[in-house]
Amino acid sequence: MNATRIIAVRHGETAWNVDTRVQGQLDIELNETGRWQAQRLALALAGEPVNAIYSSDLLRARDTAHAIARITGQALQTHEGLRERGFGVLQGKTHSEIEAHWPEQALRWRQRDPHWAPHGGESLVDVRERIIRTASELAARHVGEQIVLVAHGGVMDVLYRAATGQDLQAPRSWQLGNAAINRLLWTPDGLTLVGWSDTRHLDDDATLDETTA
Repeated sequence: MNATRIIAVRHGETAWNVDTRVQGQLDIELNETGRWQAQRLALALAGEPVNAIYSSDLLRARDTAHAIARITGQALQTHEGLRERGFGVLQGKTHSEIEAHWPEQALRWRQRDPHWAPHGGESLVDVRERIIRTASELAARHVGEQIVLVAHGGVMDVLYRAATGQDLQAPRSWQLGNAAINRLLWTPDGLTLVGWSDTRHLDDDATLDETTA
């Protein structure tokens, strides 16, 4: 079968995640928890056959991917197509600030209007097209192999919807956790869901090292 196995991962936690502040395409670093999550993630993938690691070029994803690269020995390649959705003027604002100062835009965001874009940002339609194009381009390079894609919550959401046939406006009922392991299968016909939101490696009692992970 002309298939590529994909491990898709959202970056580790940042201070802005904790503050519910919109990061978009701003370059925010991992916090202490995020760095710990990245290391645990890397150890969990240590025994996996990984043929390539691709990451968003934004720092929080790149540093998460670097941890995986160090453990697996695979080189890291960055790709702008894996960036988070661009939120334009809303970047850097908390959810409560957006609700208070841009109520109309906040409403359209909550309603998941697929064609609405914040000023200077991207619509959901635009984001979906970019991410599916990028994921397909990268997966097509590695038919019969397994790759890791390290990106963002918005990217994970698009991949899940594409793999399960969910509409852009469908209410979200799935998790987009930091450093969770998500598994997909790509063929020229599209994406299929294999497993989602595996966070066992982040449990306090999980025993992971480079020989047992």
